[in-house]
Amino acid sequence: MSVDDARPEAAVPDIGNRRAATIRDVAAHAGVSKSVVSRVLRDEPNVSDERRERVRAAMDELGYRPNSIARGLSEARSGTVGVVINDLRNPWYVSLIEGLATTFDAVDIAPILVDSRLDHQVGRDTVETLLSRQVDGLVVVGTTDARVDVERAAQSIPVVLAGTLEPDLPTVDISVDDDLIGARLATEHLLALGHRRLAHIQGPGLVGTLRRQGFEKTIADSGVAVESVTVEFGGMTEDGGHAAAARLLDSATPPTAIFGFNDMTCLGAMSAADDRGIPVPGGLALIGYDNTQLASLRHISMTSIDNGNFTVGAQAAKFLIQRMDRLTAPQRVYRHTPGLVVRRTTAAPR
Repeated sequence: MSVDDARPEAAVPDIGNRRAATIRDVAAHAGVSKSVVSRVLRDEPNVSDERRERVRAAMDELGYRPNSIARGLSEARSGTVGVVINDLRNPWYVSLIEGLATTFDAVDIAPILVDSRLDHQVGRDTVETLLSRQVDGLVVVGTTDARVDVERAAQSIPVVLAGTLEPDLPTVDISVDDDLIGARLATEHLLALGHRRLAHIQGPGLVGTLRRQGFEKTIADSGVAVESVTVEFGGMTEDGGHAAAARLLDSATPPTAIFGFNDMTCLGAMSAADDRGIPVPGGLALIGYDNTQLASLRHISMTSIDNGNFTVGAQAAKFLIQRMDRLTAPQRVYRHTPGLVVRRTTAAPR
C-alpha cells in the first residue's frame, strides 16, 4: 500500500465556504444548456456568436474558472457516481457525504446514495444495482461486508474507499483519518485526567482493530501504572455500546473511563451508566470518536475525536475524479490527522 499524504497533483475547484461556480450555474445564468457551455469551453464552431457571448459573460459574472478535470470528463459518461453506505442512521456519515457532494457538484457529477443495510433487508445487491445504472465510479463509505462485489466493480470502474481501509486493493484509493493517532489522543486525555481503570468499546473491521491497538499501545508506552485495562466488543451502534458498557460496569473492576469506538457506542455507554445511577463524568468519563453533531448537542456535550470527515469525503471525491482517466494507476492513501475536542463527558475520577 502506498501512502501519499500530500495533495494530489490535479486540482479541483475550491470547496471552501463559498462554493465554486459550476457549468450548471453558468448554463442557468446564460439561459442555455450545459452542452452549449461545454461546446463554448472547447471553442467548437457550432455555437452562435450571440450564445457564445452570453456564456462568456455568465462566466465572467459568476467568476467561473474552467477546471482541467471537468473538461476532461467525457460527455459519454453518465455524470453519476455511486456512494455505498452501510447504515444511514449513523450521523457519522453526514459531514463526509457533504464533503463528497460538494466536490462532485463542482464538476457536475451527481452522487447516487444507497444504504447497503436496507438493500440487504429487501434482498437487493447494492453494488450490482449501481453498476446497472452505469455509474462512472463508486465510493464505499465505512466498513462493508460487500468485499467481493467491490473487488468486481474495481475491475471495470474507478473505486475509492472513504473512512475505511477495506478491501485493500492495488487500484483502489483510500481516504481516511489516522485511527492510531485518534486513539492515542483519546487515551492520553484519559490518562492525563488521572484515570487508571480504563476500558475501550471495540468496533468492527480494521478500523476497529487500529483504534484498539492505539488505545492499548498508548497505555503501554505511557509508563503509568494502571489498575485495569479492559476491551469489550460493541460494534458501532448505540445498542451495541449499551450492551458492552453494561458488561464493563457490572464487572468486578468497573472502569472509571471508557473510550468508545464511535459517538454512537459512547451514547449507549452513557445510557448504561444512567441505568446504574453512575454520573457522567463524576463517576464515569466517556470519550467518543467522529465528533458528530450529536456529540456537540448541549445536553450531551460529549468529548470526542474529530476525524475531519468533511475533508476525508472531499479527498475521496478528488481521488475518484482523478481515477476516472487512470483506472489502473497505483493506489494512493490519504490520512487526515484527527484532533481532540474536549467537552463535558470527561473529568478527573473521584
